[in-house]
Amino acid sequence: MAAASRGAELVMLAIHRKLLRDLAHMKGQVIAICLVIACGIATFVMSLSTLASLRETRAVYYERYRFPHLFVSLKRAPETLRRRLEEITGVRAVELRIVSDVTLDMPGMDEPAVGRLISIPETHRPGLCNLHLRAGRYVEAGRDDEVIVSEAFADAHELKPGDSVTAILNGRLQTLHIVGVALSPEYVFQIRGGEMLPDDRRFGVFWMGETALAAAFDMTGAFNNALLSLMRGAAEEQVIEHVDDLLEPYGSLGAYGRDEHASDRYLSDEIRSLRGMGMIAPAIFLGVASLLLNIVLSRLIGTQREQIAALKAFGYSNRDVGQHYLGFVLVIVVAGSLLGTVGGMWMARRLTQLYAEFYRFPILQYRLDASVVVLGLGIALAAGVVGALISVRRAAKLPPAEAMRPESPKSFRATLLERLGLQQLLSPATRMIFRNLERQPVKTALSILGIAMSVGVLVLGNFMEDSLDYLMDQQFQIAQRQDVSVSLIEPATGSVVHDISHLPGVIRAEPIRGVSTRMHFGHRSRRVGITGLPPDMQLFQLLDANRQRLDVPPEGLLISDKLARILEVQPGQSVTVEVLQEERPVRDIPIAGVIDDFSGLAAYMSIDALNRLMQDGETVSGLYLTADSQHHRELYAELKSSPRVASVTIRSGMLQTFRETMAENLLRMKAWNVFFASVIAIGVVYNSARVSLSERSRDLATLRVIGFSRQEISLILLGELAVLTLVAIPVGLLIGRGLGELVALGLDTELYRIPLVINPDTYGFAAIVTLTASVLAGLIVRRRLDHLDLVAVLKTRE
Repeated sequence: MAAASRGAELVMLAIHRKLLRDLAHMKGQVIAICLVIACGIATFVMSLSTLASLRETRAVYYERYRFPHLFVSLKRAPETLRRRLEEITGVRAVELRIVSDVTLDMPGMDEPAVGRLISIPETHRPGLCNLHLRAGRYVEAGRDDEVIVSEAFADAHELKPGDSVTAILNGRLQTLHIVGVALSPEYVFQIRGGEMLPDDRRFGVFWMGETALAAAFDMTGAFNNALLSLMRGAAEEQVIEHVDDLLEPYGSLGAYGRDEHASDRYLSDEIRSLRGMGMIAPAIFLGVASLLLNIVLSRLIGTQREQIAALKAFGYSNRDVGQHYLGFVLVIVVAGSLLGTVGGMWMARRLTQLYAEFYRFPILQYRLDASVVVLGLGIALAAGVVGALISVRRAAKLPPAEAMRPESPKSFRATLLERLGLQQLLSPATRMIFRNLERQPVKTALSILGIAMSVGVLVLGNFMEDSLDYLMDQQFQIAQRQDVSVSLIEPATGSVVHDISHLPGVIRAEPIRGVSTRMHFGHRSRRVGITGLPPDMQLFQLLDANRQRLDVPPEGLLISDKLARILEVQPGQSVTVEVLQEERPVRDIPIAGVIDDFSGLAAYMSIDALNRLMQDGETVSGLYLTADSQHHRELYAELKSSPRVASVTIRSGMLQTFRETMAENLLRMKAWNVFFASVIAIGVVYNSARVSLSERSRDLATLRVIGFSRQEISLILLGELAVLTLVAIPVGLLIGRGLGELVALGLDTELYRIPLVINPDTYGFAAIVTLTASVLAGLIVRRRLDHLDLVAVLKTRE
């Protein structure tokens, strides 16, 4: 019994040695497939592990520092309303605050910056949106000039405790002394409303003692901002309804939840995009790996028919043979998965470092979740088994007697070109190329698809740069033509346009008015700001999908295409506009047209029509200015000191920030995609060439013997690869565009949209990189062809 057991072990050991010999013999193909699998697993591990880290960090931060569930801004209300807010069913905690944007005069900046002052209790930490001190200390009671500054703004200006900044508070110039640097869950992503990207040099958050801030803005005993935390299971919509009913008489702009909070929305959208990346990219790579395993294993089994017969003659069962070839697949998949996991961890750490620059958490530490690795390995194994299953079943069921015979000759017939009578136009070598490709349609199609996927990955990785260039051109060159945007502390009469137009260097000043509303159409609604524009507006252009200007109609609304899709409303239909300020009128207003924009949800109408809606005469809440560049410094100085100006936005600063933010990220993304696409292209081309060489080695050797040169037989083999690559490139360009449409659809959110724009040079770049990778793979195979052992090959038994 022991001897039999020992014999069985020796038999199995022998077949395992054969597996190792097969892997060593095909090491080039094995490495190529491993790298393709590794790329898929790397993107999977990078995306999902970073996603898990980001999601867990957010959850812990929100809980520990008590990020609220509801937010509401209003004009002014007495603090005595706190008890009534706390008595609303479902409300757990209430924090009343004073919030006001002020103009800052920062050293080294000609243009004014904007500071958001938020009140905090002097005697204890805030009950909601608690601060995490990075440096310094908390504000002290009785010190009316102490502030804590947000870390992002402090880093941008190299501020530290002990420094000071100058601000205009309610028309009065005041020096604010920095005593601490902090983070807040409210500003994980620090961005001003209405802007596309954060600008840490020109926008900062400051926390100031509530007594000092209330005195500065004449708000003692009052508040203009409230935070509410809800009990578990509370009905958020019902709480919002009660809060709005209570605060409506005090100029409430309407309560909203986390889903409309700018910082949390950006973070949530990033989490969703990571989830999508973790599915799309691995599917591409593992799909290609599955195709490669199918091709390689089919050929391996075809060349080892006699070995399969011998194995079965020596007593190996069908199951043993099937497990042997399945083991070949499993070794490749596991090796590729391990390599991909290591690469994914490295990429995830780099991505986490990048996120730490955008999202301000106390700690954003990368942590690899074991379940991600297990899931990735499971998906890779499934892809590998699916790709190899047909070949493994064929090997297991192959009868020994049939396996001892060579494969049946392939069906030889004239190619399509020959049937069309075009054979005279082709050389003998070229006809051989097309005959071999046409007689193996499945293998040819799979090879073309694999190479095409590499082209698609390159297009996908680079279309974002084209789209952002298009977006920047439309947003900052065509639509926004103003140099400076000015927001007023309080709406003013039309005379303010005359006053500001006479400031130094101002060439043109155009008034605007902003009103907060909620739009309803059927059962759908959204909080939207309506901007009133003059009919002869020159500094802000509204564009349609064809980048053609749309004039502001005397009556009716022009709304964002995204808003129209959300409300499911079309031009000619009317929406119910519920104004959330002043007298709060409610009107049905027709949709006059749809505009093409890329950030937020917006609505525009004639400023005269908006003033009639508000019933308060000629009113202005802001202005767009163009100015002589030689007088910018004097203009900025005047705006900084103006008591009526709440904030100033510089278009050139926004453009510079956009470019600086995106340049490094796009360069890094481009490098990764070039590497990944090259791996796919080289892997597919190299494996196709090696399989062709293995299948046709006897034919090629025969040609050498009868007088063909090395260059001529190289032309036959490498010509097939050239045809596959050239056919695959246009297919891949179409695949890349399709993948780009999927990504653009995934990035079509209420906060921002990315247009699908792919320039010709992106297609050209994808084609060139793929051709280069194919040439490299061809050169590797050419070296093996040059060392072809003619005697050994011709002695092979057919």
